[in-house]
Amino acid sequence: MLSINNLHKQFGDLVVLNGIDLKVETGKVVVVIGPSGSGKTTLLRCLNVLETPNQGELQINNQTLDFSTKVTKKNIQSFRKQTGMVFQTYNLFPHKTAIENVMEGPVIVQNIKKQKAREKARQLLEKVGLGDKMDYYPFQLSGGQQQRVGIARALAMEPEVMLFDEPTSALDPELIGEVLQVMKELAEEGMTMVVVTHEMGFARDVADEVIFMEGGHIVEHGHPSEMFSHPSNERTKEFLNLLSE
Repeated sequence: MLSINNLHKQFGDLVVLNGIDLKVETGKVVVVIGPSGSGKTTLLRCLNVLETPNQGELQINNQTLDFSTKVTKKNIQSFRKQTGMVFQTYNLFPHKTAIENVMEGPVIVQNIKKQKAREKARQLLEKVGLGDKMDYYPFQLSGGQQQRVGIARALAMEPEVMLFDEPTSALDPELIGEVLQVMKELAEEGMTMVVVTHEMGFARDVADEVIFMEGGHIVEHGHPSEMFSHPSNERTKEFLNLLSE
């Protein structure tokens, strides 16, 4: 289970997250929606401790980070191993093949022997539909294929929670479906996921809970059927109406 308690983050005088409380049960998919600047990406980056919260507590299973006290680099590294993050841009190493990109984390971070890491990477690339592209370099792959390599790379670290930051936002429309399909399959397999996205179809079909954020707050949350059919907050209604136009 992922637990977020009273999470705050600000950059200088700009308050980006203002007291976020959220629980994500193991095997559940939470989709975070909201306007630009609402704090969605910062929330994900705090969950992966790419940004250090100013206050609050994060917990994944038995590992806890309490930012009201000093958090050591060792604590952060240990916590971060519990999460896998897929970014808007693919961030692949351009000089490494698809399989080398997926192998990198297990070999460097987990000290897994290259032969074992390569076999694991091969299985993951087959899982995301790229078994025939293992020896391709990023420039030889489409955007959708590169993003699927990114998903495989995150999965290679065997995370407890997968974090997706608008993973289809940089893709051409015809390539979005192939990435969303991989994400749907992960959800069906019981992967715990927190997904920031504007893909409302994915949210309706896959999410167990949808969260609407604005101004660093969770304004409203609920099951997709409730959120999309009968949102209770006026700002949520306005946002969803804009998306449907």
